[in-house]
Amino acid sequence: MPDHISPLILFRNQTFRSLWIAALASNFGGLVQAVGAAWLMTSLSDSQNMVALVQGSVALPIMIFSLLAGVFADNFDRRRVMLIAQSFMFCVSILLTFMAFEGWLTPWLLLAFTFSIGCGTALHNPSWQATMGDIVTREELPSAVSLNSMGFNLMRSIGPAAGGAIVALAGAAAAFAVNALSYVAIILALLRWKAPVRDMRLPREPMGNAFSAGLRYVAMSPSLMRVILRGFWFGLSAIALLALLPVIVREILQGSAFVYGVMLGCFGMGAVMGALLNARLRARFANEMIARGGFTGFAFSCAGLAFSTQPILSGIALMLAGACWVLSLSMFNVTIQLSTPRWVVGRVIALYQTGTFGGMAAGSLIWGVIADQGGPETALLCASVMLVIGALVGRVLPLPEFSGLNLDPLGRFKEPDTRFDLSYRSGPVMVMVDYEIAQEDVADFLAAMALRRRVRIRDGAQQWALLRDLHRPEHWSESYHVPTWGEYVRHNERRTQSDAELSDRIRRLHRGEGRPEVHRMIEHQTVPLRDIMLQKNV
Repeated sequence: MPDHISPLILFRNQTFRSLWIAALASNFGGLVQAVGAAWLMTSLSDSQNMVALVQGSVALPIMIFSLLAGVFADNFDRRRVMLIAQSFMFCVSILLTFMAFEGWLTPWLLLAFTFSIGCGTALHNPSWQATMGDIVTREELPSAVSLNSMGFNLMRSIGPAAGGAIVALAGAAAAFAVNALSYVAIILALLRWKAPVRDMRLPREPMGNAFSAGLRYVAMSPSLMRVILRGFWFGLSAIALLALLPVIVREILQGSAFVYGVMLGCFGMGAVMGALLNARLRARFANEMIARGGFTGFAFSCAGLAFSTQPILSGIALMLAGACWVLSLSMFNVTIQLSTPRWVVGRVIALYQTGTFGGMAAGSLIWGVIADQGGPETALLCASVMLVIGALVGRVLPLPEFSGLNLDPLGRFKEPDTRFDLSYRSGPVMVMVDYEIAQEDVADFLAAMALRRRVRIRDGAQQWALLRDLHRPEHWSESYHVPTWGEYVRHNERRTQSDAELSDRIRRLHRGEGRPEVHRMIEHQTVPLRDIMLQKNV
């Protein structure tokens, strides 16, 4: 789908439409609950740090548990993972509602409940984000991400105001009850959705291997590391505005819970406008330019909010902040998804969320402490400086453009026949690939093999080495290990269409007859002579 075509076309997709509408209801309830929790904390505690920690208690579990949730998203039925997460949050919200009605909540107990809801969100998000690639095409994915952002922020434009009204009229417990009911819509939508059946021919990856595979893939992908770093910096700096907004409304604007909801509504309105402008901006500007604009615009918003004492001016600043929030975070999200193959997308999304929400959790604590010591205005001005620095970082570590690489499975690999039976647990396995390389091609060969090393390790190879025969200088051998035969098969099936060009380049440099020869060997431990003699004596 070209960038200039309206993302609203995706609503013709029935599956996307039904899940999007259900998510809309769930987001509404979550935002109403957030208003209730933040405003209730202002009455339970006089500490500005405790108020800021309400935001941090939601972001912290996303930082801690996202990678585990990403492993679940890549190795289990994503629909089932999302149902478990939504059902858990539904139960927690019911209990929170009951305790609020009874008046049993304390500041730390409220934080415990919001932390628990954050745990459910952490489990849900990687599967939800990865599912978009199962529902829409690669070309439609940027529009799907924009629509999801628009849906959330559409609710942010009305949910907080509604939440403020609910809290003002009926108290925080009523806001928590609305949130509990909102989970019903998305649970029913997920129950009705028939998710595509995933190929589970290979045994499921052990948890430890799956963790390390996700970390290894990101570590061997410099462009992904840049996106995660910028996401962390943006989350660390920009969360100051949202974390301190209840204090700003109460102390600077002298407003009520309803005014707080209206201010959040202004932020949401700006976010909706940002989502609608997203496609046009992507068509005209490079990713890094959009990201710098997001950082800079949010810095102006924080500074404006620090100096404003008028709700109208503060609302305008919040609208700009909302637009910059969506433009930046959706840019990071789409870049991550379009730069990652399907087999690891849940874990990479999780690591991105770990960085971004980890920044938000740390920022909530830092800006709360600064606000306690020097006032919310000082905290907002410091956050503005951090955001400007984040924009300047882009001059050194610019964001990559959306990947034009074809990350679909290559499909060339066929599991080889062996002379004796192997199970997928058999191993360790050592692989050697022999090449004949002319002296004049050595420089090109070494450059290609440097890229091959990164691909091999990225996809699960261990102890990779490139060897040259001392007696036959034209003879080279590439070697690597994998823990089991199943991991060897998995390693080769992870190869993508974009990797084919590198493989073809290396084969063209090979001067031997036919294709490079592959040796696959399974390691056997030798038995000490003493043990053999003992067996004979027995």
